[in-house]
Amino acid sequence: MKRDSCLARVTAGVAVGGAIGGAVGAVYGTYEAIRYKVPGVLKIRYIGQTTLGSAAVFGLFLGAGSLIHCGKSY
Repeated sequence: MKRDSCLARVTAGVAVGGAIGGAVGAVYGTYEAIRYKVPGVLKIRYIGQTTLGSAAVFGLFLGAGSLIHCGKSY
């Protein structure tokens, strides 16, 4: 069985982290936009900013964790 390369693991970690972070950010951004009564079209911008911010941060952390974990052999 061939082991995956470190770059493939880190890329997968970033992709999964971005997907999960984006989903959580979209839900949280929608909740916050409704809670604080953000007007009209600004809701879409607010939700988008929250989604992208959460996706970037969670993707970064999951990618870094994958990079750290990549050096370990079991």
